[in-house]
Amino acid sequence: MKLSIRNNWKGTVKSVSHGNIVSEVVLEIAPGVEVVSVISRHSAEALQLAPGKEAHALVKSSEVSIGVD
Repeated sequence: MKLSIRNNWKGTVKSVSHGNIVSEVVLEIAPGVEVVSVISRHSAEALQLAPGKEAHALVKSSEVSIGVD
């Protein structure tokens, strides 16, 4: 995956909490260091995010996005 976003941290999904419209994703990027993002439930399901899966936190000045390889 090649991206223009410079703040790209690989980590492991610690938890995913689904609501009706959005999901909260907790990504552990280092022992004891977590990044939390709220993304659409559709996106969380499309990325098949679940505890233990590796993912990337892509941080732009106004948002945190989640990506997988």
